[in-house]
Amino acid sequence: MIDKRVASAAEAVADIGDGETVMIGGFGEAGSPIELVHALIDQGASELTVISNNAGNGQVGLAALIRCGRVSKIVGSYPRSSNSTVFADVYRAGRIELELVPQGTLAERIRAGGAGIPAFYTPTAAGTELADGKERRDFDGRPHLLEYALTADWALVKAQAADWHGNLRFNKTARNFGPIMAMAASTTVVQASTVDAPGSLDPETIVTPGIFVNRVVHVADPAQEFDLVAQGAHYP
Repeated sequence: MIDKRVASAAEAVADIGDGETVMIGGFGEAGSPIELVHALIDQGASELTVISNNAGNGQVGLAALIRCGRVSKIVGSYPRSSNSTVFADVYRAGRIELELVPQGTLAERIRAGGAGIPAFYTPTAAGTELADGKERRDFDGRPHLLEYALTADWALVKAQAADWHGNLRFNKTARNFGPIMAMAASTTVVQASTVDAPGSLDPETIVTPGIFVNRVVHVADPAQEFDLVAQGAHYP
């Protein structure tokens, strides 16, 4: 088996290129891979398409990546949340594109991408502005929209625990998007609070098997987005 450990967050994201598509885990603040995103800011890649449930909070993490002008498009469900000020300003200024996707549809589009399913029909958003330009079919007398799978060049994911082979365990709602993003990306990079030898994780608790993970970096005391926002922190 392959030892997938890398020495630092900087090394883990070093070869993300301009114009690539990056999935960033997190369910709101839960599961947000702050250290990996900050390393991506330092690395300098630009014109990124980011697939994420939200558009970041405060002036750190994904919000900071957007503020630095590195993101050209967001595909997500909640670009506005209680502490998201950056996205609104950048969007109104016309410096970022938004593809708004209902949350359940977003999750299923990512899951479908990881499962090799090219598209599916869903009743969600039928009859709304989000249906504009989409193929429609009726099933049992109910309108459905054709939605296409989402894949990415990269996924940045936060796990609670990992082993050297990339098997992962998540903390509560951090598993909402992390596991499916790991499946849908060509290269999956994971930061984990603990990274131990193979056999350290109870196999019954493993959510994502290592076959979907390419790189693992140990971040023993990860930053919590809500703490950084409360402190008024900025990055960089």
